Amino acid sequence: MDRLVYPALAAAVSLGLLALSLHWRRRHRLLHDMPTSKARGVFIGLVELNGTAEAAAPVRSFLAEQACVQFRYSIDERWSRTVIETYRDDKGQTRTRTRTESGWTALDRGGEAIPFYVRDDTGAVLVRPEGARLEPRTLCSETVSRGHPLYYAKGPAGAVAHSDGVRRFVEDGIPLHCPLFVVGVARERADVVAPEIAAARDAELFLISTHPEQRVLRGYGIGSWVTWALGLAAAVVAGGVWRAHQGPSAPPWPLVAGGAAFLALWALGWIGMAYNSLVALRERVRQGWSLIDVQLKRRHDLIPALVAAVSALGRHERELQTALAVLRAQAAATPPGVAGPDFHGLAGTLRVVAERHPPLAAAPEFLRLQQQLTETEQRIALARSYYNDVATFFATRLEQVPDRWVARLGRMRPEPLLGAEDFERAPVSIEFAAATP
Repeated sequence: MDRLVYPALAAAVSLGLLALSLHWRRRHRLLHDMPTSKARGVFIGLVELNGTAEAAAPVRSFLAEQACVQFRYSIDERWSRTVIETYRDDKGQTRTRTRTESGWTALDRGGEAIPFYVRDDTGAVLVRPEGARLEPRTLCSETVSRGHPLYYAKGPAGAVAHSDGVRRFVEDGIPLHCPLFVVGVARERADVVAPEIAAARDAELFLISTHPEQRVLRGYGIGSWVTWALGLAAAVVAGGVWRAHQGPSAPPWPLVAGGAAFLALWALGWIGMAYNSLVALRERVRQGWSLIDVQLKRRHDLIPALVAAVSALGRHERELQTALAVLRAQAAATPPGVAGPDFHGLAGTLRVVAERHPPLAAAPEFLRLQQQLTETEQRIALARSYYNDVATFFATRLEQVPDRWVARLGRMRPEPLLGAEDFERAPVSIEFAAATP
């Protein structure tokens, strides 16, 4: 049984590296096939967003003392000691030898993270970083001795046993206004009608990175190929160890069999991964189409109600101005010193008019209506742009080799792109009601 342990261990390592390679390859495809959304165009579901980290009340990092939305730090102290140990040599005689041990002991760990906004040129989206994979910036990385001001300013006064008088201060975080690349699931906020990006149980990825998208993609791609190569090497090693246990005259087929088995398993795993990625991409295309319907429904329901409210406010203001003009005309028509309309009779009307109307604000309401109209059309345009982008990624995948062969398993077909005339649904006419005569 002992001779099977090492080949089995090498085979297990090979399978683990194979699974990791496919996992990173799926992440690479996910990010490559996902269009980047604007903040105003963030809808419910998995989204990708570029912007800057913003917060009204940022936290201050412990070591670098920078304004941040997230930071974590560590302080370690180095120690070394000489150890004298007793042992027996090959002849059974007792001997002693001296060796030096060294290492680092943690003195302090800490950090803080707060909800923050990712802002771009269209708006901002709230991000709750709990549970996210963070790729922060390095804020502080210093290794200093006792004479350095940082040694005791941020570290404790005491020392560890066998201290060398050397401390390491490391801190990373996300500074305020730092450019970010965020991938996560958007959901409806509980406090206001707006989206937020937060951890989700079934999310494929929740990433907050200070690196640009291309660097993140390159990292996943390199990681996938490196783990693939290491997995193949481990499979060949497993075959080689098995051959070594068979004796020096054993044929070399175990090495070839190990590599061939790895490549066959990787090919099957890649087909499954690629097919599932295409299915997920097709579902995002369908989701993009549903987002257009949601925005068109919003326009259909919201705009007439806003127009009715603004029209009623404008009509009320016109009626009020007319009533006041009539009263002013009656007062101006009566010469001074001449008996005219009874003041007490007019006072009741003026009091009722004064109590019935709010401050005259029709003009600002018309401006708000115009803003809502503009925002609504922008939402529809962003939803259409998202759909066209993701549909283009899907169509491209279906034409590429070897994805096109995998797509035939599910009889997948590309979805048509949308033009300006393709998504118009019952355009909303804006007509303001005339004043009641």
